[in-house]
Formats: sequence, structure tokens, C-alpha cells
Amino acid sequence: MESQRDESENPNRDGDIASVMGFSGFGKKARTFDFEAIFEQTRRTAIERSQHVLEERQKEEAQKAGASQAPGSSGLSKKEAPKTTVSSRQQESESSSDSDSSESDSEVIGPPLPPGFSAKAGPDEDDEMIGPPLPPGYGGGAADAKDEDEDDVEDDEDDDPVKKIPDTHEITLQHGTKTVSALALDPSGARLVTGGYDYDVKFWDFAGMDAALQAFRSLQPCECHQIKSLQYSITGDVILVVAGNAQAKVLDRDGFQVLECVKGDQYIVDMANTKGHTAMLSGGCWHPKIKEEFLTCSNDGTVRTWDLNSEKKHKSVFKPRSQQGKRVTPTCCTYSRDGKLIAAGCQDGTIQIWDRNLSVHTKFHCRQAHVPGSDTSCLTFSYDGTTLASRGGDDTLKTWDIRNFKKPLNVATGLTSFFSMTDCCFSPDDKLLVTGTSVKKGEGNGKLVFFDRQSFQRVYEIEVANTSVVRCLWHPKLNQIMVGTGDGQAKVYYDPVRSQRGAKLCVVKSKRKEKQAETLTQDYIITPHALPMFREARQRSTRKQLEKDRLDPVRSHKPEPPVSGPGRGGRVAAHGGTLSSYIVKNIALDKTDDSNPREAILRHAKEASENPYWVAPAYDKTQPKPMFAEVESEDEDADKEPEWKKRKI
Repeated sequence: MESQRDESENPNRDGDIASVMGFSGFGKKARTFDFEAIFEQTRRTAIERSQHVLEERQKEEAQKAGASQAPGSSGLSKKEAPKTTVSSRQQESESSSDSDSSESDSEVIGPPLPPGFSAKAGPDEDDEMIGPPLPPGYGGGAADAKDEDEDDVEDDEDDDPVKKIPDTHEITLQHGTKTVSALALDPSGARLVTGGYDYDVKFWDFAGMDAALQAFRSLQPCECHQIKSLQYSITGDVILVVAGNAQAKVLDRDGFQVLECVKGDQYIVDMANTKGHTAMLSGGCWHPKIKEEFLTCSNDGTVRTWDLNSEKKHKSVFKPRSQQGKRVTPTCCTYSRDGKLIAAGCQDGTIQIWDRNLSVHTKFHCRQAHVPGSDTSCLTFSYDGTTLASRGGDDTLKTWDIRNFKKPLNVATGLTSFFSMTDCCFSPDDKLLVTGTSVKKGEGNGKLVFFDRQSFQRVYEIEVANTSVVRCLWHPKLNQIMVGTGDGQAKVYYDPVRSQRGAKLCVVKSKRKEKQAETLTQDYIITPHALPMFREARQRSTRKQLEKDRLDPVRSHKPEPPVSGPGRGGRVAAHGGTLSSYIVKNIALDKTDDSNPREAILRHAKEASENPYWVAPAYDKTQPKPMFAEVESEDEDADKEPEWKKRKI
């Protein structure tokens, strides 16, 4: 009210302020809206639409019921009922009555219902429906049954883990000609690393490869030692390389060395007092939670943990012991999924598990896990952390419950293994267990065998090649299976639907064309109005023109041949390239005759006697006068010579 009064008292206040500030006005006036009128118009529109829909619905119902009922009365009443109802609604809404009937018969809120829909939510058909309209045919018809069937099919596929195995497609990476003994994928699945008996470590980048499937880097980090194990850290920035020597190495993603473990003193009896391993390594892995810690085991009878930031000494030592307390050689080692336990398989058939922080006594111990004298090639924990799988050198695969470590849960036999690094792994959904089998040359195909984790039935197998299957890796993010074989190949199995990225990135790229030697040709100039003597011949074939340009030394930039003989064109021949050869050449070409050295010296005698400078003034007072022999004639000399010296003519 005060603002209105001020405006009435000073109607020209805005104009005065505008003139003082130097502009014509304050811009356009804001629009005003009458919301009550808008709401009323919207309400009336909704009522009219609802009336029309109800009339159509009642008309259809009357036509359906016309055959069984008497014509006229019932149909008419049903047809007129909605009009009465709608009109009463309109009157009641306009009068804003507070009765219960007005509340139940209020206007329809939301868009109209589709034709032919019968709401069964309440006892009264005339009750309004709140919310968006439902699709035609809703109410548990054939469409719902079809959706339920599809859901049942998907549930069946989810229940059957065999259908999730990605083996419809495969690619082959040629590592070399010898056994691929190590495989590693980074956590993101972008880069694969393979190592083998040929001492090579090769890097394969799925995003950068084309259909030629060539490795982008190859190196020998441990010189002439076979690669035993490779593994990326949990962050994927470094790689642990375990070879046949006593010193493990850590490389970065590009293959450059980051760390080399120190070698221990082999003359010390107690291995706990040495700074590192003293014998050949047999395995290693990274800690699943701490990115700077890794684990190695060796033939010196110890399992050691290392810190990436401390290369001078190990972090802790675990020493497996037999039942008699003697030293036992560990052949494989691993961390549990939470990183709290360290497990090692030994040559005497035992599996020994320590608490990571207590290195003296074992926490779990099984004496008769595998046949004594056989190398346990792999230990791996399930994703839930309760089950341990062991691949033995006695051609068996066993699962263990670490809470009851006395006897195995399941045992599978007949799985031939010729390699000390034949491994096993769990599927990403933790329902399957995978391992490979070995064969002798020409005696069959190596297989990738899948076992159900609960029943331990052999549910599926893949024939890889006519050679042994050494390494297998099932990446949980890519859902692809990598296999290392005994003939130098690394195979990747994938499914275009269920797998992600990885091998799918490189198979769709075409091979790059080989770069050929580029030869520059002279451009062909078309001059249609030139005289015949200046007109160039029409170029018919590019290949022939290239051959002609190749024979032309100027166009093909032919290098100049080496100089033979004396130099020409400012170029010096081979024998005149150095200063010594130049001096020798000038001496040989000197025309002066120095056959009589005495005459050559006496040429300067007159000038030296007339203008003495160096020698004569120094010896002027002490030097006696020189006396030279007189030259006699040749005839007199000939007469004085004895007879036996005379020349016979």
C-alpha cells in the first residue's frame, strides 16, 4: 500500500530519475499473469476431455451389451449417466461444496485414459485416475507372459556359468618359437605382457595393435635366464619379473628397470641373515592391497617379501620346514585376496600358510596335500577368500577350505602337467575353476579344462592346440581368457557380446600398408596449344615413367661414386685425403733434381758468406779458416789410379 501511495503521489518519479541518469527509460515493463484465470481455464479443459472420453467408453459398452439387453432403456441410461455426472461435477466444483460427494466426484487429474480401459482399482467406475495413462492391453496379458518368459531365459543363463565362457572367437599372438611361460594383464586390461623360455618379454597393446597382431616392444630383462613369472601391480604402473636367476626385477610400463633385488651371501648358513635370495627363483606376486610390496620364493628354501622403496634388503623372511624341521624348497607362492595370508607350495607335497605379520610359525599347514617330490605349480585363492585351489605336479587339481585345512574339498585327477608353472584360476563369478593340460609332441591337443567349483564336475573344455597349455588367465574386467602354449603362442579367447574391449579393439583394425620407397617424378604438364616441338608426350603408364626416372641419375638422386685416380670437380681421391698423403704426392711430383746434394748446398754459399746471420757470427773468432780440397782433372786422377782400379773398356 505504501508503494502504491508513493506512486500516486509521484507519478513522474521514474521519468525524473531517467532524465537525471541520462537514459530514456528503465526498459520494457514486465508482463503480468492472472494465475486464477489460467487455472480455471485448465480445469474446464480437463472436464471437457474427461466428459468426451467417458461418453466414448459408455457408447462402446452399450454396443457390446445391446445383444443381451432390451434396446432403449439400459443403453440410454448408461449413455446419459456420464452427462449427468459430469454436469453435477461441474456445478459442484463451481459452487465449491464441502460435502463428501463433491470430494469423491472431483475433476479428473492428469491426461485422459486410453479407449477401452476399465479401471478396477475401486468399486466405482466413475472415480478419477491419477497419473499418466497405462498402455493398451495392460492387465496381465500375453505381453506380460512374454516378458516373464524372457526373464526366465535370462535367469537360466545366469544360473548356468558355462554359457558365460567367452570362447566364440580367438586371436593368436606369436610370441616366439619356445614355451610361453608367463602371462600378465594390467588391471585395466589395456596391455598384455608375455614371457618365455627364449628369455624375451614382449608387450602387446590392444588399443594400438592392428589385425597384424605385432608386439610393440621386445626386450630381455634378465639376459640368458628363462622368464618364470610376470605380474602387474594393483595400480598397473610397474611389472614384477621373476626369472631363473636369484634377483627379481621390477620394470615400468615401458620396460625400463625400476628396481633389482639384491643378491644374498651364499656362504651364510642361516638364510634369514642374508639380504636376498642366493639361488634360482621359482615364483613371485604383488600384494593385493599394498602397491609397494611383492613376494618371491626361491630354491634357497625361503619366501621373502620386498618393499619397492628399499632395494638393499628384503622386508621379511618365511622359511618352510618339513615335519622333521629340515629345509624345504618352495615352488610357488601367493597372497590371499585380503593380503593377510601368505601361502607356499613345497617340493615335499606340503602347503604352508603364514600370517603376513608372523613369519616364524605357520598358521595353516597340510602335510599330505600332494605327492612328495612333485612340484606344486600354482596356488590361487577364490574371490570370496575362503577357498584355495592348488595345481600339483602329480597331475591333480584340488580345492581346500582354509578354515578346515586337513583334507581337500574336491580332487580332480588325470590332468597331465609337464611344466613347473602350469597354473589355475577362478572365473570372475567364482563359479568355475580353470586349468590347462600338457601333452607330448604329436600325441594330441592340449586342453583348457573348466570345473564347477561346487560339484567339481568337468563341465567344459577347449582344445587349444596340438601342444601343451602352460599358462591361463581369466581377466575379470575384460571377461577374456588368455592362454600361453608350449609352442610359443599366446591365444586370447573372447565373446563379442559378453567381452569388453581387449582383443575386440585390434581385430577390427585393418593391417597397415608397408611403407614403400618413395620416388619423386616430374609432374606432367598439359599444354594443349603448344607447338608440336614443345609438346610433351602424353604419359600413358605411371609404372613405366617410374622405371625411366629410376634410370635417370638426376631424378633418382643417384649418389656419386667414389673417386678413382686423381681428384676431379673439387673432390679429392682416396690417396690424397690426408696431409701425409698430400705431402708424399707433392714430393713425388717435384721436378727439381737433387741428385748432387753438395751442389744443392753450395747454391746458398755465396749468400751465406755475404750476409752471415746465424752460424758465421757465432764462430767468427774461434772457427779456423776452412780449407777445401782442390778439384783435379779427371785425366790426372785416372793416371794416378792403380791398374786394378782402372775401368776395363
